[in-house]
Formats: sequence, C-alpha cells, structure tokens
Amino acid sequence: MGMKPLHDRVIVKRQDREEKTAGGLFIPDSAKEKPQGGEVVAAGPDCATVKTGDAVLFAKYAGTEFKVDGEDMIIMREDDILGIFA
Repeated sequence: MGMKPLHDRVIVKRQDREEKTAGGLFIPDSAKEKPQGGEVVAAGPDCATVKTGDAVLFAKYAGTEFKVDGEDMIIMREDDILGIFA
C-alpha cells in the first residue's frame, strides 16, 4: 500500500461481510450492514495502543472511507477504535 498515516491516524481494512445467514439464506447487498471490525493495515507514529496487524472494533460511523488498489479502507483516529481483539 502506498499510503502512510500521520500523527495518531490508523488505516483499517474492514472484515469481509457475511454472504448468507446461519440458516442458509443469502443476504442481498442492500440489506447488509457494514462491519464494525477490521485489521489495522498501518498506524501513524503517534499511535500508542494499536499496531499493524491488530484486529480491532471501531465506532459505526468512524473515519473516512477510501479505496486503494480496489480495496475498501478506512482512515480514522486512534480514539475511534473501541477495542482490540485478543
């Protein structure tokens, strides 16, 4: 990836969305909600808590979405991250 976050910013790649329910029903794109979890792809130099590769949970409307090489990414402040999965 050719982008480096500044200060306390973090770049997160969203988790893949579920295509069908536990019962086997397929979910149309219009009914899907965006996942609130993902993997940290890059962290700025002032980030004290998260690091690259961490699986995180973030606020529903956190950050700014953008695309890099056809992949959806989000850039957000470290404060927008609610927790790190252990």
